[in-house]
Amino acid sequence: MVMDITHAITSFTADSHEPVFLLLHGWGSNEHDLPSLLAYCAQGADYASLRAPIAYGMGYTWFGTWDYDGVPTGKSLDDQALAAGEAIDRWVGNSIAVDRPVVVMGFSQGGLLAGQMLRINPKRYAAAVSFSGFLAHGALPGDNELAQQRPPMFYGHGSADDIFPEQEVQDMISFYAAHTTLTHKVYPGMTHSICMDELKDVSTFLTDNGFVKPHIW
Repeated sequence: MVMDITHAITSFTADSHEPVFLLLHGWGSNEHDLPSLLAYCAQGADYASLRAPIAYGMGYTWFGTWDYDGVPTGKSLDDQALAAGEAIDRWVGNSIAVDRPVVVMGFSQGGLLAGQMLRINPKRYAAAVSFSGFLAHGALPGDNELAQQRPPMFYGHGSADDIFPEQEVQDMISFYAAHTTLTHKVYPGMTHSICMDELKDVSTFLTDNGFVKPHIW
């Protein structure tokens, strides 16, 4: 399975050495969805927001084959997540200078892929922020190197999010706790979404790890 990224919104200059935030939207959305979040957690940061390559309804999706409720599982998920991650990695290789740190930030499907990029190319991606993401369980060649490097990762989700079974959430936590320096947060009453408290926590996470300057609320 081979796919390519053909649409993106970018806001960065070639001569800067500041981090670039790589934004990956969720199921049925598009590249216009996430850039506005940076105003609350990475104000003024350079970014590239990618459009998933598969048309779906009024938007786009990273995965095209479903097993239940719009979510692939098992080997289907592993194969599709790898194909999407490799497409993203090719786009980054062709579009962002190698000396610029890349922080991957995604929601839902994009939240899975935020972590997936650390696994696919551990040397290239400096950190990940996963909003309500989940895990592709199949092992990848980069997993051992990732466990040695342990880059910073933020994983946040709501206590009332019923999109994924609880075991999937626990598997996500366990894997990235063993492979990254994980910051894990649960937001009481939040469904499959992003809340202001979460954005404040992400702001703190990014500031503490040196990717952005402190945000003035």
